[in-house]
Amino acid sequence: MSEQLAEWLLSARSAVAFTGAGISTESGIPDFRSVGGIWSQAQPVYFEEFLASEESRYEYWRQKAVSGRDFNDAAPNEAHRVLSEWEQQGLLHGVITQNIDGLHQDAGSRSVLELHGTSRDVACLECDWREPSSEWVARFERDDRVPDCPSCKGIIKHATISFGQSLPEAVLAAAADWSRDCDLFLAMGSSLVVEPAASLPRMAQEQDARLVIINRDTTPLDRMANLVIQGSLGEILSETARCVRSSE
Repeated sequence: MSEQLAEWLLSARSAVAFTGAGISTESGIPDFRSVGGIWSQAQPVYFEEFLASEESRYEYWRQKAVSGRDFNDAAPNEAHRVLSEWEQQGLLHGVITQNIDGLHQDAGSRSVLELHGTSRDVACLECDWREPSSEWVARFERDDRVPDCPSCKGIIKHATISFGQSLPEAVLAAAADWSRDCDLFLAMGSSLVVEPAASLPRMAQEQDARLVIINRDTTPLDRMANLVIQGSLGEILSETARCVRSSE
């Protein structure tokens, strides 16, 4: 299967990778939905709740402080590094990711669309202020209170997309354009159930792109894929990279 994927990658006019939590779990970052995942320990704070209640904002920041420790300790794994290598070789147009951890960029990827934003920044909801999140999380933990925007005293939150909050239109539009224009779409580490992101593989295949799904578990789109590979992303992409190198 890795040989087939390598052959398609080498012959593709434009290949796009789409990544979900499964690529980051191999770096030690817990996912959200699985047993023992983040949401088994605390319920997510919805965007409307965040806006309406100081208590909800405090709980949101508390959860972000806890999950941030996992992000701070994480480093890119082999799957991240292979995708970066393929971009540098001109084999991959870019990465569309549901992840907020920034590990693709740490691995060297430069063409990355973050559908759900990034945990590495905090931003004001009322003005254009934005800064790296580490100092502000440390301030929250030190003062035990949610900080205000230093520019306008407005509400600040991590630059991630909460439940009930709209995805950034420009990023979603770019992801749709990439998906419609590619001829090889690699969906990996995603359950492919969260919309509107789960519609991207369908968009690609509707334009006659080959759809490859690489995941630990089955997904609802497996039946429509041209190739399904189950297992460790790091191992599968490493083997595919070896096949690519030997074919060049």
